[in-house]
Amino acid sequence: MLLEFTTTQLLFTALIFIWTGFVRSGLGFGGAALGLPLMLFVHPDPLFWLPLIGTHLLFFSGITLRTRLNNVDWGYLRHSATFIVPAALIGVFGLIQLPTLWVLIFIYSVTLFYAFIWVMNRAIESHNKNVDRALLLLGGYVAGTSLTGAPLMVAVYMRNVSKEQLRNTLFVLWFTLVTIKMAAFAALGVDLQTFNALLLLPVAAIGHVVGLRTHDAILKNDRIFKRWIGAGLMVVSLLGLWNLFA
Repeated sequence: MLLEFTTTQLLFTALIFIWTGFVRSGLGFGGAALGLPLMLFVHPDPLFWLPLIGTHLLFFSGITLRTRLNNVDWGYLRHSATFIVPAALIGVFGLIQLPTLWVLIFIYSVTLFYAFIWVMNRAIESHNKNVDRALLLLGGYVAGTSLTGAPLMVAVYMRNVSKEQLRNTLFVLWFTLVTIKMAAFAALGVDLQTFNALLLLPVAAIGHVVGLRTHDAILKNDRIFKRWIGAGLMVVSLLGLWNLFA
């Protein structure tokens, strides 16, 4: 499929994968949430893009974690997984069974929600265990459906995991969720797009390296970064929804 794209489609695809690699390593989350809506403008099929994103996330998370597994909050990871994993499995089967139009509406709507709270300089916050559980369940379901549930789960992890262990713990969580998702895709006969993922790997690596080098600077300017990104995502999401109903 990728080799059948026009030159313009290939150029935009390369730029988007540089962007997703940058966000994934720069923020520690959000590569899919900030990249998938853009990818759907190039080719409006989530089941084409999600295996590509998943393969890259497994690869880069594995590289990042290879020397950092001793700095992971395994206790909270196991606790939260009891809520996240079942919800993610339900989301995966929903992605396979639901009409593509419904999935596209869901993805753009979730992204629009993130964009709105970032533009308004708000944050998804949790202050008690019941809200924690609700956000973990919802984040797991959204992750299972579209891999865009990270901001919901991050809100809970920020309250329960130390700053020193947060990014590494989140990378283990993403690795686990994507492994489950890719295994479900394989079991259900979805094309994992392995060849296309390998073609795009060097492109995504550019963004990944830049993100690693700018991680600290991004965190210091987190609100400004998210506000600008939120404004862009709001435009993209509104245009995406408009195209679906035009």
